[in-house]
Order: sequence, then C-alpha cells, then structure tokens
Amino acid sequence: MKKLYLLLTALLVVTLAGCGSHRLADYAGTKPKFDLKQYFDRPVIAHGVITDRSGKVTRSMVVNIKSTWNGDVGTLDEDFVYSDGKKEKRIWTIKKNGDSYVGTAADVVGEAKGEAVGNAFTWKYVLAFKTDDGKVYNIDLDDWMWQIDDKVVINRAEFSKFGFKLGEIIITFTKQ
Repeated sequence: MKKLYLLLTALLVVTLAGCGSHRLADYAGTKPKFDLKQYFDRPVIAHGVITDRSGKVTRSMVVNIKSTWNGDVGTLDEDFVYSDGKKEKRIWTIKKNGDSYVGTAADVVGEAKGEAVGNAFTWKYVLAFKTDDGKVYNIDLDDWMWQIDDKVVINRAEFSKFGFKLGEIIITFTKQ
C-alpha cells in the first residue's frame, strides 16, 4: 500500500508540474524579434538573484559579458561577482543556425540547445554545479529569455534535479 501511495504521489507531482508550463510557440509574433547574435554584439552587464525553491533570495550577482562573433560562431565571456564575494568565469561558445543555437562551456555537460521565437529565447542544458566544498552536482537548467527592447533582456532559469525544482535564477541584461 505504501508503494502505491508513493507512486500515486509521484504521478500527481509530475502531472501538476506540467500544468504551468509554457511553450516557445506562445511567443510567435511578439516583438522585438530576439536574435542572440544581434543582442550579444557588444558588452552587456547583468544583475540578478538566485532563489531557493521557496522563492527566497539566497545570493545576488553582477555579470560582465564580453561578446565576439566570427560569422555564426560566437563567444560570450562572462565574469560573475556574487554578493558573498565569490567570483566565477564562464566562457560560452555558441553556434547559430537560423533561429536555433547550440552552446558549450567548460561547466556545461554536453551541449545547450536553444531556439528563438518572437521576443523569446529558451535553451536547456545540464550544468556541472560545483559546491564550496568541491563536490560537483549535475543540475538541469530550463533557461528562458525575453527581449524587452534593443537594450534590455529579462532572463529566468529554473534549475532542478531529478525533475524537482531547486530554485531559480532571475537576471536583467543591459546592453552597454
């Protein structure tokens, strides 16, 4: 009986988790049209927060991003400074193919795969998250961006493990 209860509970959680999801197609026709290559064509500064699963802010950050493109291959060089003083660097290599993108970085497991429709861009990837004590956990990111105008993009990324939400990252990007 206990196993049946656990199975039914798990099915309910999975079903309810899918009820609130949105699709990229929902943004067809919205403007301005988001093109990652065009947006990240000069320095960008980002300000953001990381929340736990309850929504409580656990850290804030500032990210300076330098971008270069050679044809449809771009490099986004990101320097993070967190509210607790910790610093991180992530260098993305991104390949554009129409409205689709593939990205790699040293702490991304495999490839990030994304697509843009209307003013929205989304990509999914696995991040090898390193804790302060040196342990590494692979977490899933469901990353969404919406271009507001030619200077501002809002980003919300939900991170999870085994399908359970652990928290969110909310960032505002501003083109310099």
